[in-house]
Amino acid sequence: MAKHDLDPKYLDPDYEPVVNHSGNTTFTSVLASRLKRRTVMKGTVGAALTSLMGAAAIDGNFKGNGHARGHDKIHGNGLAKGHTKLGFKAVAVSDANRVVVPEGYTAKPFVPWGTPLTGDYPDYRPDGTNTGADQENQVGMHHDGMHFFPIDQKAGGSSSTEGLLVMNHEYINQSALHPSGATTNGDGTRPVDEVRKEVAAHGVSVIHIKQSTDGAWAVVHGSPFNRRVTGGTPMDVRGPLRGYDKLATKYSPTATETRGTLNNCSMGPTPWGTYLAAEENWHGYFANSDAIRPREQVRHGVGSASRYDWELADSAEDQYLRFDVSVKEASADLDYRNEANTYGFMVEIDPFTPESKPQKRTALGRFGHEGVIFAPAKEGEPVVCYSGDDSRFEYIYKFVSAQPYYAATAGGYLLDEGTLYVARFNEDGTGDWLPLSLDDENFASRVANAVGTNVGDIAFDGFESQQDVLLNTRLAADIAGATTMDRPEWGAVDPRTGEVYFTLTNNSNRGKDGYDDVNAANPVVENRTGHIIRWMEAGNDHAATAFEWDIFVFAGEQGTETVVDGEAVVTLDDSNHFNSPDGLWFDYNGRLWIQTDGSSSAPYLNNMMLAADPRTRDIRRFFVGPVGCEVTGVVTTPDGKTMFVNIQHPKGNWPNVDEPRPRDATVIVTRDDNRVVG
Repeated sequence: MAKHDLDPKYLDPDYEPVVNHSGNTTFTSVLASRLKRRTVMKGTVGAALTSLMGAAAIDGNFKGNGHARGHDKIHGNGLAKGHTKLGFKAVAVSDANRVVVPEGYTAKPFVPWGTPLTGDYPDYRPDGTNTGADQENQVGMHHDGMHFFPIDQKAGGSSSTEGLLVMNHEYINQSALHPSGATTNGDGTRPVDEVRKEVAAHGVSVIHIKQSTDGAWAVVHGSPFNRRVTGGTPMDVRGPLRGYDKLATKYSPTATETRGTLNNCSMGPTPWGTYLAAEENWHGYFANSDAIRPREQVRHGVGSASRYDWELADSAEDQYLRFDVSVKEASADLDYRNEANTYGFMVEIDPFTPESKPQKRTALGRFGHEGVIFAPAKEGEPVVCYSGDDSRFEYIYKFVSAQPYYAATAGGYLLDEGTLYVARFNEDGTGDWLPLSLDDENFASRVANAVGTNVGDIAFDGFESQQDVLLNTRLAADIAGATTMDRPEWGAVDPRTGEVYFTLTNNSNRGKDGYDDVNAANPVVENRTGHIIRWMEAGNDHAATAFEWDIFVFAGEQGTETVVDGEAVVTLDDSNHFNSPDGLWFDYNGRLWIQTDGSSSAPYLNNMMLAADPRTRDIRRFFVGPVGCEVTGVVTTPDGKTMFVNIQHPKGNWPNVDEPRPRDATVIVTRDDNRVVG
């Protein structure tokens, strides 16, 4: 998720408010067991930890909740020696307005915002005068999560010279998008073509690309695969919420369709070769001026004003009026009071079938999806995937399909029926997956006991059905007793061991008065630099309901240590100090890539990407982005020789010094000797 340096509304705490006040885990309940075995950070935040717990409780080193024993067990499986070793010299931090990569590597910008993609291929205009219709045929803005699909994938191939690069476009920079930024008419409305252009700059781009014999990559113009999916594209509602009356709108009274996908941050390629785009901070696109708002909006922070004022377009088109989710008519099928209920899902797109309609997969829950990561699919077993809810004090979820996976017939239907779980990280390093199902006796009992009480800011009167549970996933997780986390963002599954990793980007409110105290999995008071957590499912079965966890690394400045049972397993130095881990990806050789979205002040300077050997926890800085950017989204070709990295919301005039506006872009990274990156 972007920190949105170019948009002051994203810096406003009321835009991304803390909306979880359930207080699920208290510090006093975990203190005793945390003195047994723990993973902790020493260094820059040691004073904060000491002041909270007291010197006696720290026991000298404040040892940690992790499992050196579990770590050895997980990684001692006869893996190929040196397979994940890092073969480059770390780069230094940088405040330059350019991309920095190691010696022996080359980085080149590619497919920046505005690149002609479909239709009549309208050229990008540096003065911002492209129209809304133009933008619907151009690559979108604020590149984020992405994946490379080999062009011969459907035939079982793995081409590394031609494929479909599919990427999300999270949000926009209005000052760059229009000639003089966003404008407002004298009557308070907004010009409709500006709104059209802003809606079109969101969503997903499917880009057919091919490498020439000289190694250069280019867009395949005229390809039928080139496609834009935007904030206005018609979509189907699939899974348990299809036909649910709380999703009924004037556009779809039967609650089977909706329009658009927005704030698409991370993503997830499916085992059957499609692309899932996440809908993250969708709440800010809607406005509700009613005195009382439904809990489906309250728990997500929908307010009286929207972020871009699309509902104020000077047009009577429902395409824009739908962003006003106030009650306007006698029933929901006559207005758009439920429009926001059709957002907050994972959206499946088939890049190889351009005429196909995107599908909102509602069984995976409705919340601020950062992305989704699939465990390796196994014949005859359920499909399992994980997703983080990117907001302070929110949760990590897992979905287990009801039907088994068979490669020959697998498809999106596997995501329409199954069990959604939420994670509880116990103080002793174990964990439990709590089913959010009214068929589960424990969850049903907790729901019954919560009726008539306040769950955070919501007066809870029960769930009318399992559909209601999935529509109100955050509220259900509150009631289930899940562990509040420090902004769970991207996840990744180690392809060699099956271990699951998640970034916890930061949470400066952790432990402050009026907010949740620290817990075992989030042990840092006012956690400004974040950490990465990982776990192994019981029996290495991703469908299991229990797991063991530890903390892989704490981010921070030089000297920050990650300590396991008294031993510093990572000590950050000039080669790898970082803050606010966000993007996360395992490459095809088992290296873990870590991207940052944090402070640009000293000692970190520009955001970066690091590589890690998960066995040894050797971490090195590989890539530093230009000024003001977030480094987000990474994938390689199957042979590992071409890496694609996305740069979001750069400042200045990157990547082209001759143009007056910054442009989000993908960066292609290759080794000069044509060997595997990393």
